[in-house]
Amino acid sequence: MTDEPQEARVPVVNDDGGPSAVFEHLWTPYRMAYIRGENKPTGDHDCPFCLIPAMSDQDGLVVARGETVFAVLNLYPYNAGHLMVVPYRHVPDYTDLTVAEVAELGAFTQTAMRVVRGVSGAHGFNVGMNQGSVAGAGIADHLHQHAVPRWGGDTNFMPVLGLTRVLPQVLAETRALLAAAWPATGPVV
Repeated sequence: MTDEPQEARVPVVNDDGGPSAVFEHLWTPYRMAYIRGENKPTGDHDCPFCLIPAMSDQDGLVVARGETVFAVLNLYPYNAGHLMVVPYRHVPDYTDLTVAEVAELGAFTQTAMRVVRGVSGAHGFNVGMNQGSVAGAGIADHLHQHAVPRWGGDTNFMPVLGLTRVLPQVLAETRALLAAAWPATGPVV
């Protein structure tokens, strides 16, 4: 025996006894809150999209505020700069929006893409909404549109095999960069 500390390696065996035991693991325990649903609302009174507008921009990760919608960083982003455009009104479905809300949601989405592209050089975007929990909406009762920046080669072994997202910047820094680059006059509607 030696007095030198031993590396703490825990063999991981997958269900079929395959080779996963030889891989190293990058643990992302902060994602467990999302997986467990610890921050998911249980009703209208604790909807994060209803609570965020009352917070400071920094605390709520708000990038920009409009008349009927706001742009906010996703607390559990798929990529750095993952924004959501959210109506202030608590409505679950796209068909519930007014004409003015649809127009501003679209204009904010365009501005979000321009700002993220300008700040980070994104090559493309995934833009869309998950309508209802069966469609993948994490918060199904309050409509929100995602604008996820993408770069060539951003889908590599980390998310595909490692099931881990590597974000090069903390959310507060990303919010500050995007908020500073957001046009002061707001999006063109």
